[in-house]
Amino acid sequence: MAGDLLNTTDYWTNFQVTRQDVEFLHNHLFDNETPLTPRELVAVLVAERIRVEKLEAQAKRQANRRTYFPKEIYHVGDELVFPSLNWKRGTVKAERAGLNPEIGNFSVLTVELEDGSERCFASNLPVHALNDQPVSVEEDEVDPEDVLQAFGSGIEKKIESAFKDDGQLVRIAGRWFPRALLVDVNIGNLNLAEAVLDMSGGEPLPTTALIKDVSLPEGVNPKLAEFSLNFALQEDDRFDEVGPAGQVLWCLRRLEPAEVREVPAFLQYSPIDYDRSLLSDQMLKLEAQLDDELSNVDAMNDGNPSEVAISLIYPHLRAGTLPISARVRSMFPTAYESPRVRFTLVDGRTKQKMPGWVVREHGYVYGLRDWYKANELMPGSVVRIRRSTVPGEVIIEAKSYRAKDWVRTVIVGADGGMVFAMLKQSISVEFNDRMAFAVPSFDAVDQLWKQGGKPFEKLVADMIREMSKLTPQGHVHAQELYSAVNIVRRTPPGPLFALLSSRPEFIHVGDLHFRLSESE
Repeated sequence: MAGDLLNTTDYWTNFQVTRQDVEFLHNHLFDNETPLTPRELVAVLVAERIRVEKLEAQAKRQANRRTYFPKEIYHVGDELVFPSLNWKRGTVKAERAGLNPEIGNFSVLTVELEDGSERCFASNLPVHALNDQPVSVEEDEVDPEDVLQAFGSGIEKKIESAFKDDGQLVRIAGRWFPRALLVDVNIGNLNLAEAVLDMSGGEPLPTTALIKDVSLPEGVNPKLAEFSLNFALQEDDRFDEVGPAGQVLWCLRRLEPAEVREVPAFLQYSPIDYDRSLLSDQMLKLEAQLDDELSNVDAMNDGNPSEVAISLIYPHLRAGTLPISARVRSMFPTAYESPRVRFTLVDGRTKQKMPGWVVREHGYVYGLRDWYKANELMPGSVVRIRRSTVPGEVIIEAKSYRAKDWVRTVIVGADGGMVFAMLKQSISVEFNDRMAFAVPSFDAVDQLWKQGGKPFEKLVADMIREMSKLTPQGHVHAQELYSAVNIVRRTPPGPLFALLSSRPEFIHVGDLHFRLSESE
C-alpha cells in the first residue's frame, strides 16, 4: 500500500530530489508567481509525492483487473479490485438474482477475496453511492505535517542542493523564484535606490520603502516587483542585505561601520596549532563557560535560557563587541544568507536603544563601545543578555556595583613592560573576580598590541610569573590567566590550556591552578 510505503522512515530518510521533482517545483513557482522558502517548497513537494505514490499504488492494484462498481454487470471468473476494501483483489465465484422488491432487478455476486474469505456484492444496481466515486480506505493514511516535522529539514537541504546548480532559479533572503519571471531592474533604478539609502544616513530600509522611489514598471505583481528589486540589489556590490531571517532590510555597504565590514584589530587572531586531546575534562568544561567565539564547542544542554551572563575580556571591551558563543547564539538574530544582520540593542536599565550588528561569519556583535565607556566597564565586567518580547531587539544590562575594591591593576611602564598590582579601585558594575583587571590607561595597553607580541610560550610564562606575585600561594588559575593573556594578545582558551598541559615548566597544583617550576 502507498500508505505503508510513505509511512516508513526509510522512504523519507532516503528521499532524493529527482529531475521530475525539480520540474514540478519550477512549474509550481511559475503558476503561482510567488517566491517561496525551502520549507514552503518542501510542503508542496511532500504533498505531491504522496499524491503520485498513491496514484502509482492504485494503478498497480488495478493492473489487469476491473474496479468494482455496483452498476456494472459481472460474470463468474471476472477479476476485480475493491476500493472500499483498501483495494483488495477478488474473483467472482458465483452469480444469482437478488431478492428485494424495493430495489428492483439486480444480481448478487459471491467473490473470493485474496485472503481466501468470501463476500457478497451487488451488481447491475443502477443507484448506489459507490457508482459515483470509488471509496478507498487507507489503513495507514500519511499526514504531510508529520512528514514535515520529522524529515522536513533533511528534505530542505536536498532541495537547496538541487536548486543551487539550476541557473533558471534565483534566491534572495532564503526564497526561490524563476529567473525568467523577474521584472527588469536597470542601473537607473538602482541609482535611485542608492540615493534613498544615502538619505537614510546608514539606517537600513525595507524593500517596500525603496520600491516607491525606484520607478519600476506599473501594473506588475507587487510581490514579483519586490522580489525582482531584491535580486537586483543583491547582485550590486553597493548594497548589503542586513535583515534577520524573515525580514529583508537594505543598507549601503559604504555606510556600515568599519568594524562590521572588517574584523576589529583587537579581535584578530593568529591561529596557534595545538592538540585538543591535551585538554582535561575540567579544561573543556571551563572552555565552554568562557564564551569565547573562537572556541569550537557545542552549547551546553541548559534548555532555552532567557538570560545569559558573559564576562568581558579586553579585546571585546576595546572593540565594543560581544562574542557570539554557543551559549548565546540563540539570543541574537540570524539570517538565511546575510553575513551581517542589523538589529537593536536595548539597555535593560535605562531603556536606551542602540544600533547593533551581528557579524555572523566571525562570531561577534558590534555596537557597544559607547555603552561600555558610559558604564565604565573593565575586563571581567559582567554583561547580561536577555531576550526581548519585541522582534529585532536584544536587551543588555550591566548591573550596578558602586564600591571600592581590591582588584588586579594593569600597569605599563615607560619601557613598555607590563606588571600587575593589587590596588583599590572604584568599581561601577558587577564583575567576575577571576577575570577582573583594572586598566588605568587603555592607550598604554593598546601600545602593547601595536608593538607586536613576544613568543606565546614566553608571554604565558611572564603572565604567570607576574600574577603569582599577587597571591600567597604563588599560583594562578587558568581562567585568570586566560583573561590576562588577552590583555595583550587575542587568544582563545584551547591553545592556552593545551600549552599549560604540555610544557614541563607549567606545574598543575590542582583545580586548574598553575605555577612555574622552580627552574623558571
